[in-house]
Amino acid sequence: MRVISGTARGTKLNSIDELSTRPTLDRVKESLFNIVQQKIDDSIVLDLFAGSGAIGIEFLSRGCKTAYFCDMSKKAVNMIHQNLERTRLQENAVVINKDYKECLRQIAKQDIAFDLIFIDPPYKDDIAVDSVKTILSLKLLKKDGIIIIETDEKDRELNNLKKLDIEVYDIRKYGRANLIFLNCERG
Repeated sequence: MRVISGTARGTKLNSIDELSTRPTLDRVKESLFNIVQQKIDDSIVLDLFAGSGAIGIEFLSRGCKTAYFCDMSKKAVNMIHQNLERTRLQENAVVINKDYKECLRQIAKQDIAFDLIFIDPPYKDDIAVDSVKTILSLKLLKKDGIIIIETDEKDRELNNLKKLDIEVYDIRKYGRANLIFLNCERG
């Protein structure tokens, strides 16, 4: 696993070898960043269920202003810190070691809103849409912000998303992995 582009391009990242985490494949990561590249400069990003932190680090490497990393696993948080140090991107990073709901509530108290939010929970956990619901209720997404869900349970997520006031504007499939792009008109 490596940083694809930007100031840390080519830097190899450590990953966690457990079944509960699986890194986003380079081809998925490359496609994701090709789609959102125009929104990255000076943006505030949240990497929810961050794992090794590879997605948030890629955002930082490509010029985002600040990246927030959230993971409840101490092992994952240690890995994120190691990878931030390795890429020398820790200055613009905030790492939070909490459950996603606690993390989102903490961020809401700081009056922060995000341009881009990447959600990649463990695939078997049915919490992606619940995290979107929490993000919307706490008003953590900027008016023109984007939420991206990575999942292999596309139909389940799309069905659950119908209940929310949010638009699915793009879906990309890469083998088992799917990226679902969301936005809303809230500000």
